[in-house]
Amino acid sequence: MVKAIVGANWGDEGKGKITDTLAKESDIIVRFQGGANAGHTIVNDYGKFALHTLPSGVFYEHTTNVIGNGVALDIPKLFSEMEDLVAKGVPKPKIIVSNRAQIVMPYHVLFDTYEEARLAGKSFGSTKSGIAPFYSDKYAKIGFQVSELFDEDALKEKLERVLIQKNVLLEHLYHQPLLNAEELFATLMEYKSMVEPYVCDTSAYLYQAIQDGKNILLEGQLGSLKDPDHGIYPMVTSSSTLAGYGAIGAGIPPYEIQKVITVCKAYSSAVGAGAFVSEIFGAEAEELRNRGGDGGEYGATTGRPRRMGWFDCVASRYGCRIQGTTDVAFTVLDVLGYLDEIPVCVGYEIDGKVTTDFPTTTLLERAKPVLETLPGWKTDIRGIRTYEELPENCRHYIEFVERHIGFPITMISNGPGRDDIIMRG
Repeated sequence: MVKAIVGANWGDEGKGKITDTLAKESDIIVRFQGGANAGHTIVNDYGKFALHTLPSGVFYEHTTNVIGNGVALDIPKLFSEMEDLVAKGVPKPKIIVSNRAQIVMPYHVLFDTYEEARLAGKSFGSTKSGIAPFYSDKYAKIGFQVSELFDEDALKEKLERVLIQKNVLLEHLYHQPLLNAEELFATLMEYKSMVEPYVCDTSAYLYQAIQDGKNILLEGQLGSLKDPDHGIYPMVTSSSTLAGYGAIGAGIPPYEIQKVITVCKAYSSAVGAGAFVSEIFGAEAEELRNRGGDGGEYGATTGRPRRMGWFDCVASRYGCRIQGTTDVAFTVLDVLGYLDEIPVCVGYEIDGKVTTDFPTTTLLERAKPVLETLPGWKTDIRGIRTYEELPENCRHYIEFVERHIGFPITMISNGPGRDDIIMRG
């Protein structure tokens, strides 16, 4: 069976924890989009880890971890991550890399940094990991697939051709030093020596695995609202964050995806710019941020403090719908145990009218939250393993959210650890 694990909102929903939990029963975990610009934080018996490119199944020795063709592959970062795991006592994971994955080039990171500086106050809040320039080049057909590392003459010719365009921009738009084709070729040969043992036709590998009845997890990065088509454009990422893209980014038929587990946080958080209707500020936000996650709500890749807000039923219902959700995983519920009352955003007021439909960006920026307040449960729920044991007000909160989003909450995470999970029928 193929399952997809994706985010309902702005990212940072706790997908890594859910993937890590479900990887126990899985054979193969596939990263199908995105790059090292966001991370999944995982706490297990080995310690606390922030993964950026590696799939979240790397902590189990029985799994194969696939870097799919849809990934923005930063080769040095991938291997640095792998070395870090092994140094911390994790058995070396089994990794395979798609020969059709494209490479984040050193100049992608430079262009990302230069463009954010040029835009100044109108920037997109990039993590400066080279993601937008990478995907721009991919779709402009001047990117480099992993397979191209193995034809050196063609690679040299293409590098020289591509650098003509890049150097015009560097000289005349950014006023920065020019790129040298020979130096870049030498760097790519280093990349080749690193990645060569892991490269294969991962689409063919996954096709055979499906025929053999293997359990496969597709792991997405970020969430629905960061999708370039269906998110808060233009404050989005540069690859599709939806489960539907999992088929493309992994190279499998779409009808093979039988379950879509969409991860929702019990409150809201976001890194980066863009409309965020239920956002809170000041001391209220600071307290939630410091209590949140495991050690606080700060970006796993950037360390940036996340913007905080109450649970948004409008955004989450939309995010689940656009993902094709079959199951909702509700995370970090334990964090809310300090509150006497818990506000929930149940609608948006736009130009004097209330809607429960998630709008396009221009309307979204004018939206004000319509809040409903629920009683808190004022107790620590970590360690509870069955739904019935949860405090009554806690169960009411879950059921209230479930009614408003319209999708079944079947998993509840009530702590950072691998075993802090309640399965709900």
